Amino acid sequence: MIDKIVIANRGEIALRVLRACHELGIKTVAVHSEADRDLKHVLLADESVCIGPAPSNESYLNVPAIISAAEITDASAIHPGYGFLSENADFSERVEESGFIFIGPKADTIRLMGDKVSAIKAMKEAGVPCVPGSDGPLGNDDATNLKLAKGIGYPIIIKASGGGGGRGMREVHSEAHLLNAIALTRSEAKAAFANDVVYMEKFLTNPRHIEFQVLADEHGNAIHLGERDCSMQRRHQKVLEEAPAPGITEEMRNRMGKICADACVRIGYRGAGTFEFLYQDGEFYFIEMNTRIQVEHPVTERVTDTDLVAEQIRIAAGEPLSLRQEDIVIRGHAIECRINAEDARTFMPSPGTITHYHAPGGAGIRMDSHVYSGYRVPPHYDSLIGKLISYGKTRESAIARMRTALAEIGIEGIKTNTELHKDIIEDAHFQTGGTNIHYLEKKLGL
Repeated sequence: MIDKIVIANRGEIALRVLRACHELGIKTVAVHSEADRDLKHVLLADESVCIGPAPSNESYLNVPAIISAAEITDASAIHPGYGFLSENADFSERVEESGFIFIGPKADTIRLMGDKVSAIKAMKEAGVPCVPGSDGPLGNDDATNLKLAKGIGYPIIIKASGGGGGRGMREVHSEAHLLNAIALTRSEAKAAFANDVVYMEKFLTNPRHIEFQVLADEHGNAIHLGERDCSMQRRHQKVLEEAPAPGITEEMRNRMGKICADACVRIGYRGAGTFEFLYQDGEFYFIEMNTRIQVEHPVTERVTDTDLVAEQIRIAAGEPLSLRQEDIVIRGHAIECRINAEDARTFMPSPGTITHYHAPGGAGIRMDSHVYSGYRVPPHYDSLIGKLISYGKTRESAIARMRTALAEIGIEGIKTNTELHKDIIEDAHFQTGGTNIHYLEKKLGL
């Protein structure tokens, strides 16, 4: 078993990993920037190492500093959390070349799934349904690209092969705008991702965002843990998630889950991962795979009674999966609200000192957060300061408990988006279930 892990991240996910390590009897090393000396997991870790100044490119993205921290503390593994270096194949490779275990997939798998064009090709070969599109990168021949778009049918969407997180995408609704959209997306992709490869897909006008959680080991075993609905989004960024997805039948869940698990075996996947789909008119269309733990993993943990982070660690240690597919039973319903340090109306970040913090509680409530009274939210990083999760035997019960929890939560000194979540929870269409990915933006008038 792994005996000491460097947690190469910050905030609530770093604290989440630390808790899993402590439960498994594993020592922890918290690496942190100068701005994060007072983070909760830094204070609780067995050891801590400052790896640089506040800017992330000088600290949390500083690969030599992170590996050096592992060396000087005699750690055996590195857990990247999500964001930062979690899906960086070069980092995974450097970690393992340096003699440490990377808690995640192999570098080749990250590269395969990180490039959207190669990922779609691999998924098609594995029998995973994909969105109709160009079936590869777009060339420079205008006539060919115009013909491709006409064959797919407008509207279409141009996507950067190296994109992610909602970036590197442009909708096109008519032939007159196609060539300019391709050129602009290429230029932006080159600047943002150092990769100007773009491809074309049919733009689905009314889809939901449904994703399937998987676990796979290096012994050829893979399982799925059901689906999540992540359709409540703003600018392609998830705001609220729930599991299971309203309207998805057990037959659909078993069929798509098996397809995802089988695809993991085919590509030699190792660790926790998520297959993301657009779902429209009863059909699933693969869009990408996240080769890491997800922000929204707690809702799956709650309805399946599993610890996904602990499973990640066991898999990285070379152990076979401790769970079989028949062990996974979906019970009840869970909802997660992402609590951000930002204005609920303008979405402008709101760093500063939290003068008072009160976490909600009660039956079925979980609060994953690193903040406390007196904690200063720095301006340098993502605005996520916590995840509020409610669970009930029914979706209606989970909604009722979330309503109470949102009323109880107390965060003073900064602005948060809790009022937005209260508005969503009371929304009649959300309460019915099955809203599409455009619903929140239309509701907000964006």
